[in-house]
Amino acid sequence: MDGMEQLGDFLKSRRARITPEEAGLVNYGGRRRVPGLRREELAQLAGVSIAYLTRLEQGHSQNASDAVLDALSSALRLDEGERDHLFNLAKAGRRRKRRRKCEQASPMVRRLIDAMADIPVVVLGGRTDVLAWNTLGHAFFAGHLDPESPYRPDERPHMARLIFLDPHTRDLYADGWEGKARECVRSLRYAAGRDGDDPALASLIGELSVHSAEFTRLWAAHEVRDCGGVERVYRHPLVGEVTLAQEVAALDTVAVERLALYHAEPGSPSAAALSLLRQLAEGGGRAREGAGPHSRQRTV
Repeated sequence: MDGMEQLGDFLKSRRARITPEEAGLVNYGGRRRVPGLRREELAQLAGVSIAYLTRLEQGHSQNASDAVLDALSSALRLDEGERDHLFNLAKAGRRRKRRRKCEQASPMVRRLIDAMADIPVVVLGGRTDVLAWNTLGHAFFAGHLDPESPYRPDERPHMARLIFLDPHTRDLYADGWEGKARECVRSLRYAAGRDGDDPALASLIGELSVHSAEFTRLWAAHEVRDCGGVERVYRHPLVGEVTLAQEVAALDTVAVERLALYHAEPGSPSAAALSLLRQLAEGGGRAREGAGPHSRQRTV
């Protein structure tokens, strides 16, 4: 995942989505060979030379200043996540390579999520790998997997793999799989800009590109955004339709681990469904999907 090549592709994809009218330029008509802004138009808006912008888009310049990146961000109307991504890509070649440790949830974090027993909670690493989940988080999102798998790095589930390669997960997002898939790819794009030298992340993206045409299509769009809050309807094999709001929080200011929490409206049928699922999970009855109507045993 060459950072400068990604930078060029990202700049070209962002200017392709903006029309001259949206950018405040006069369109004198005539046939245009590009769907959005021409390179010279973006250079004019950002106050840089066409030659310099060309070098950036071709991955031949690693010294873009913050002022130039800010000007490009404004001209391209990037949101906060996209602006951060642009800066990450532009500075990738200047960052020292880090020795990467195996991510894991600390005992304190595991105690914390276990204490939140009434809602599903999942701890995600920088590559969307599942570092931990509480009982309800496992039962809701991956009851067909071994609940101890997040604590064995070689068998650890990845949300990206589950979303694109696992039928159970696609069924779970029956009414909104496309939106979840797009959210996942945006998050991976953000991670690739931040950790472009991570071989495990590059391997994951390559694997998904080979095995999922849908991933390849979404990846080519160059959309980027870190995870945020959203409400989504799920269709769980044991308790039926459930509406949950998702909130994502960083565990600290340095690490990339995130805490994903899912909660239902108090007193709603969805809250009752979560309560039933918790009883099943804690009682050992039909908590595992293998006892449900869509039984599968699969490792992802």
